[in-house]
Amino acid sequence: MLYREPLKDTWAEQRLFNNRIVWALTGLVLLTGLLASRLINLQVVEYQRYADLSHGNRIRIQPLAPTRGIIFDRNGVVMAENLPVYQMVLIPEQVSDLDGTLDRLGELKLIDEEQRQRFFQRKRGKRSFDAVPLRYRLNDEELARLSVHRHELPGVDIQAALVRSYPLGSSAVHVLGYVGALSESDLRTVEASRYAATSHIGKIGIEHQYENQLHGEPGNRQLLVNAQGREMDAKGGAREELLRNRKDPVPGSDLVLSLDSRLQAVAETALANRRGTVVVVDVNNGDILAMVSQPGFDPNRFSAGGMSNEEYLALRNDIDKPLFNRALSGTYPPGSIVKPFIALAGLEYRAFTAGHSILCEGYYSIPGNEHRYRDWKKEGHGETNLSDAVAESCDVFFYMLAMDLGIDRIHAMLADFGFGETTGLDIPNEKSGLLPSRDWKRGAFSRRSDQIWFPGETVITGIGQGYMLATPLQLAHFTATIATRGKRFRPRLVTALRNPLSGETTEIPPQELAPVELADDRHWDVIHRAMDAAMNTPRGTGWSTSLGAAYKMAGKTGSAQVFSVGQEEEYDEEEIDERLRDHALFVAFAPLENPQIAISVLVENGGSGGRAAGPVVRQILDAWFQGQKR
Repeated sequence: MLYREPLKDTWAEQRLFNNRIVWALTGLVLLTGLLASRLINLQVVEYQRYADLSHGNRIRIQPLAPTRGIIFDRNGVVMAENLPVYQMVLIPEQVSDLDGTLDRLGELKLIDEEQRQRFFQRKRGKRSFDAVPLRYRLNDEELARLSVHRHELPGVDIQAALVRSYPLGSSAVHVLGYVGALSESDLRTVEASRYAATSHIGKIGIEHQYENQLHGEPGNRQLLVNAQGREMDAKGGAREELLRNRKDPVPGSDLVLSLDSRLQAVAETALANRRGTVVVVDVNNGDILAMVSQPGFDPNRFSAGGMSNEEYLALRNDIDKPLFNRALSGTYPPGSIVKPFIALAGLEYRAFTAGHSILCEGYYSIPGNEHRYRDWKKEGHGETNLSDAVAESCDVFFYMLAMDLGIDRIHAMLADFGFGETTGLDIPNEKSGLLPSRDWKRGAFSRRSDQIWFPGETVITGIGQGYMLATPLQLAHFTATIATRGKRFRPRLVTALRNPLSGETTEIPPQELAPVELADDRHWDVIHRAMDAAMNTPRGTGWSTSLGAAYKMAGKTGSAQVFSVGQEEEYDEEEIDERLRDHALFVAFAPLENPQIAISVLVENGGSGGRAAGPVVRQILDAWFQGQKR
């Protein structure tokens, strides 16, 4: 009988099923345990953290403004800094009667109508719980007045802040510039993220040119806010996490200037209240030691929104142009200041020799033309050589020399010095002046008859009149080139940057330019002796300026016509309007044998260069050399 194996093992299947049940239950228990541990972690261990982040709360990034860099003069004197001030702000949601509150602030003379309108402009786009500035800077009296009446003004608060301050007031204002509120045009040109926490920006001068270095890099911190954006208190782990994620701002670099604030003050005092400008340059590296443009203004009035539109318009429309930097944006006929350069051209092109002389009878006429180009000395200078012509500023000598040279060779020599080009000073708005030539005239005028260069234009170019224009900065720069016998440096104002955190200073080396090279270097000596004679001989137009000086200087006086005098008319300074009088000019360098500094002075409508500008030159040079002895 055959054995039959069962087709199905019921007990084996039961055991397999039971094992599977056990494994499934074990897995379920493990997963339940993991879930329970996670719930315990969320609900017990990390309860506080996640409670803070729940109920619609979220993280907001708040930018932190960097501290603006400080500006020092060459001796470490602070010229621009940041001072703590108190600002008045208003939180709209805490004010039940906004107009009434603003009216009350007006009654207390804490805001005016213009500041009220600015408040509403700032309020646009703000949330009701955001503090909106009413005043960026309160003085002590206003702060006390607000404190006394603060109980009447719910929602009005006082906040501490830093504002830009210029401790020397208006001194060197056209060099330093100022900071002002960010405008719409500013916001179109800057990187928005860098200025998210900044309300002001450099507007002109050093503050503008070195904005990137002075501004620094913003930081940020994380805030816990609710769904409406209101800040919430973070506690426990959330608070620690927010602190860990904070990024501190990086302060801007400090700047060290070439300016000597002491010499700057002397120059400003010497120029007094007259319209004019002074530029003093170190001939051996191009450092600007002083740069004055008067009248000026107090830059502190611009900082922190302290100037009203009415006050700004008064400055802008002032007939004396206090906002205008005459030193590098003002262009003037150089007048007789150009004569040493024309003399140098005559020597180089062998139009005459150092000993060559002419007879000055008080006027010059182009051969074949009856028009008389008159000398400032009506009776003439008599027999005059090059040294006499520079010392006495003989116009006739340079009329003749200009005609012998021709405009092409005059242009070539003056272009080597940089006439007609900017010097490259490291602040904006420098003008190039004008060096006329045949090519220039063809491009400047549209009518063919006006494009012709006439001999008479060459004649007056020889004494720095006609189309020729130069800035006072250029005149100081050119004088420095004569002093160094052709060696040239780019003028500069910033000599170093300093890291305020590490104290590390990065020097900016002087930049040497292509020199003025002569065919015969002895010609420099001839020009030096002529400018020496202008200052140190009784016949020189600068004689009175150098009398009694403990050092020897070389220089040249000049005057620039504001309007033309007719052929048969005489210039009478006392009879004409003050603003139509000649500009007074003076350039000099010292000491003669080993030059250190060069200087240009221009007094608008001052008349005689020796009389009006000479005393300014003397006071500045005296102050410089007295300072060198200390």
